[in-house]
Amino acid sequence: MSTDTPVTDDTVRDVVIVGSGVAGLSAAVYTARADLEPLVLEGPEPGGQLTLTTEVENYLGFPDGIGGMELIQNGKEQATRFGAEFTHGTVETATLDEQPFALELASGETLRTRALIVATGASARWVGADGEDDLMGYGLSTCATCDGAFHRGDDVLVIGGGDSAMEEALFLAKFADSVTVVHRRDELRASDIMAQRARDHDAIEFRWNTELLEIHGSQENGVTGATLVHHPDGHPTAKLDSSHEVDRETVDVGGIFYGVGHVPNTDFLAESPVELDDAGYIRTEPGMTTETAVEGVFGAGDVMDPDYRQAITAAGTGSMAALDAEAWLETRDVAETAAQPVVEVEAEAEAEVEAND
Repeated sequence: MSTDTPVTDDTVRDVVIVGSGVAGLSAAVYTARADLEPLVLEGPEPGGQLTLTTEVENYLGFPDGIGGMELIQNGKEQATRFGAEFTHGTVETATLDEQPFALELASGETLRTRALIVATGASARWVGADGEDDLMGYGLSTCATCDGAFHRGDDVLVIGGGDSAMEEALFLAKFADSVTVVHRRDELRASDIMAQRARDHDAIEFRWNTELLEIHGSQENGVTGATLVHHPDGHPTAKLDSSHEVDRETVDVGGIFYGVGHVPNTDFLAESPVELDDAGYIRTEPGMTTETAVEGVFGAGDVMDPDYRQAITAAGTGSMAALDAEAWLETRDVAETAAQPVVEVEAEAEAEVEAND
């Protein structure tokens, strides 16, 4: 079931899942099968980062691979079959210091829920090169471990100078003929150990004080080349409209990978009691759990995972969050049921005192 107006302001859900990527869909399947009737809130990019991947070859159970969009659609159909509901909307603020939780949407609606699973993911940073919108997923990627194997024998570029870029370059060096790291300055931001590993690798080269200006290719043929700009003082794209002389060069490459980091989608939690780390990722409690600092709020997928960022791990944490939420709701129901007779006895006692008065 899918609708744009799923609830009224006084409806209280057992579970609301914010995010419809692999983590959110996995959580939806599990909570729906537990008869919790979850509402899945699809944000501005339904399906998340995986919808930008044309072919997924490392997800268990698909020996011939599967398209990213197809995998997401299958997950949504599966969750819907078990009773999950989907609606479009973006959470602006979350009031999580009292029950039920309240989620204020950009549309002006308010959703109320007892348990909340946050699976909003992390958005890869893009660099703004011409052609990136059309070619993302067609030779342009933000995930070497997802797409590196498609570039066996290719010459590829990695854009960035931090640890993320070094990790991408080292992984790609297993498959590509050559890997060129393009960095806008003349020194890396990466940690010493990661920088040294990349420098020591025979297949990895560096283009200093250089930036990506344009990506060449098509969705039919994939990435075929790129225009790079260079200036000896670095940051060449900032000097294009000035009196500085900026060198341009066209190179032939079969793939381009952005390694400029990710931004977790947690802006709506900034003023909430949910703890975030310095980069904005959700902190979960120690141990094998998706619980956060707020009872009844659970994190799943890339929004709480700055390290792995894989579809398979996101699906795993989605199921964990669902099981954690189900267990928490059961514990809360038991506690409320146990407390009910005490309330009734106290009410009867008060009524008796009033009658005697």
